[in-house]
Amino acid sequence: MAKGLYRVELTTTFLACLDDIEAFWIKAGIPEAFNALLTDLRATIVPNLARFPRSGRRYLDNPPQSAEGLRLLATLPPGSPGAWLEYVHDEYSALYVCTEAAATVALLSIRHQRELADPQRTWPTTTKTTSIHGPAS
Repeated sequence: MAKGLYRVELTTTFLACLDDIEAFWIKAGIPEAFNALLTDLRATIVPNLARFPRSGRRYLDNPPQSAEGLRLLATLPPGSPGAWLEYVHDEYSALYVCTEAAATVALLSIRHQRELADPQRTWPTTTKTTSIHGPAS
């Protein structure tokens, strides 16, 4: 990994979201769309986040308006929602956090814009990660 690049990690929740997206595209009869997403993750999304970890917009700049959304938000550890960033790429939205001290970006969730939002996936509680690196320099 080149000097100055952040390490990008995939949480177990993010990986489960990828499984859901794959199933979504298979059901839609377009499995090659999932392969395109994986290509974009490797070639664009991960390298961009490794180089520019704060490039996403603050996820809760537009906080939930529903009583249920606000209730779920209140169950999260103090300060954690304020650290969430959203990276939008084509038809996908990825939720992530950036840890300056560890020079790490943890991808928490990803969804296709056509998918219905699932609060358990949007606000993950899992912190186990898998490391992924950008392209070799």
